[in-house]
Amino acid sequence: MVAMSAPSLPSSRAALDHKLAALQASLRGFERVVVAFSGGADSAFLAWSATDVLGVERVHCVTAVSPSLPGAELDACAEVARSWGLRWTSVPTDEMEDAAYRRNDADRCYWCKDALMRALGPLAAAAEATVVLGVNVDDLGDHRPGQRAAQEQGAAFPLVAAGLTKADVREASRQAGLVTWDKPAAACLASRLPYGTPVTVGVLASVEQAEAGLRALGFDDLRVRHYRELARIEVPVARLAEAVERREAIVAAVAGAGYRYVTLDLEGLRSGNLNGQLVSKGRS
Repeated sequence: MVAMSAPSLPSSRAALDHKLAALQASLRGFERVVVAFSGGADSAFLAWSATDVLGVERVHCVTAVSPSLPGAELDACAEVARSWGLRWTSVPTDEMEDAAYRRNDADRCYWCKDALMRALGPLAAAAEATVVLGVNVDDLGDHRPGQRAAQEQGAAFPLVAAGLTKADVREASRQAGLVTWDKPAAACLASRLPYGTPVTVGVLASVEQAEAGLRALGFDDLRVRHYRELARIEVPVARLAEAVERREAIVAAVAGAGYRYVTLDLEGLRSGNLNGQLVSKGRS
């Protein structure tokens, strides 16, 4: 079974300060680190914290580039790195060459992180550094086999070691004045495909185009779930009425990405909700 965790609340000020002190202590335990920097709130906070504690020369922030990363996200990573003064580069990953990844079984995320670690491993080895990922405590309750792949290849999770939840990371980022503090969660494009639907470059491009079209309409927190010719759109419940009112523009944007049928999910946005397939099938 897959345990779906409820969103956490931020810790009290004293408890958060204690956790941040623990994070600093954890980071001081590394001589050098390579941060897997996706640009989301968690990895951005980790990159900023590591650079603050260890200094820019001991921290290498690296963004993995593949068809599952929207181009806009890569651009955002580059801009954040520039404005924060991070030592940053991007590297290509080869998960699309792996049949186990393309099959999109329940362990797809494992093979994705395996490719990530194979890309970051040589950089870390050359610098005698440790690869660190922005996994938080809340992530441990979801179906994320990629965490196991990362740990098997020596990655560390400093946010988990410090006991930081997603809400803690956002609150600490807000207090630090980081622009990423309220950035909507943005999992890889492959997460929009139901398990068992093969991952192809063409499908990922369609999802990316559809979501970009909706963001251009002002829907910044969303998912476009891919079901062959049908797109199932998820937006926050509070914006469902607006989506219905603007249905013509939404249909045009999504149909322009190649979808024949455009639907709106009345349950609203649920991050990771496709993992419900695994619950119904009794898979772990």
